[in-house]
Amino acid sequence: MYVQLENINKKFGGVVASDNINFGVEKGHLVALLGPSGSGKTTVLRMVAGLEQPDSGNIIIDGQVVNDVKPSDRGIGFVFQNYALFRYMTVFDNIAFGLTIQKKSKKEIRERVLELMELTGLSGLENRYPNQLSGGQRQRVAFARALAPNPHLLLLDEPFAAIDAKVRLELRSWLREMISRVGITSIFVTHDQDEAVAVADEIIIMNSGRIEQTGNPVEIYKHPQTPFAAQFIGSSSVISGYGSLKGFETLHGIDTAVVRPEFIEVFKADNDKFHDVLDCTEEGIIEAITFMGSCLELTVRVGTMKFTVERSLERRAVEIGEKMRVLIYRLYVFDEDKAYLLENAALEDKHLITF
Repeated sequence: MYVQLENINKKFGGVVASDNINFGVEKGHLVALLGPSGSGKTTVLRMVAGLEQPDSGNIIIDGQVVNDVKPSDRGIGFVFQNYALFRYMTVFDNIAFGLTIQKKSKKEIRERVLELMELTGLSGLENRYPNQLSGGQRQRVAFARALAPNPHLLLLDEPFAAIDAKVRLELRSWLREMISRVGITSIFVTHDQDEAVAVADEIIIMNSGRIEQTGNPVEIYKHPQTPFAAQFIGSSSVISGYGSLKGFETLHGIDTAVVRPEFIEVFKADNDKFHDVLDCTEEGIIEAITFMGSCLELTVRVGTMKFTVERSLERRAVEIGEKMRVLIYRLYVFDEDKAYLLENAALEDKHLITF
């Protein structure tokens, strides 16, 4: 592992920001620290950078314990959430800043800056100032400035938070491509699950200063290990009393379950495609409908339970208050040690056609 955190603990007063954090990052990989506000992810990033000191534990970069190494000597590039560009410097001078501190020659500085401007799509903008750039362009300048001194590790703190939604989508792909081309080991912090899934090789989910789960995006989505991980990735529903649903029995006395939208089908009772499974369904009522762009997100109540369901725009229109049949294929339950995926036993001998 190129970066390792071993038993890292950090408190701010009575608040535990890092609770025995352990993880490693392979050389050349892009890892996302994903979690809600206050989960401790930015504190971890700042400790790796040397901007905060752990109360205990070791931070190891390229085989060296760096706890007592100054931030400037750790070989790190840092991209801040608010860009942190120098307002009265041109794009060229902003990118050149770290090289100037290193006292590189003017020839070296010019060659490196122009190389990075071409790499980041900023060619021709060298004489502009930050206030003459779009948000996406400013973020590219911040990225180029962080890369200019040839760091061995790149850290990014909510790099797209200050950018509008459309540009943010474009920059995700751009960042993934740039880091792959440069081949630099990178850790970035985000609270946006879509961002983490789209960009990262590996995701580390954090909650209340602890690591909930580590894995690649597909592993975490398909095999969540904790209730928090199951809820945080995707638009899952948390329900109690799942044993009352047709086809399910309460497991090991565990009463709470997590149900993903794709585990549920909602349809009218007269839909012939689901005729064979009507006896496996529950009656539900649509309580809310939200347009999500590519689909509708329905909130459907079954008794005291509420489910989030995604519905294709190509299907028949539905209305709030409409009664529907609700078919639940599977759900997750968790005990202290393990996650269980339960299948609807009532469907075992059924022939089901979905669309």
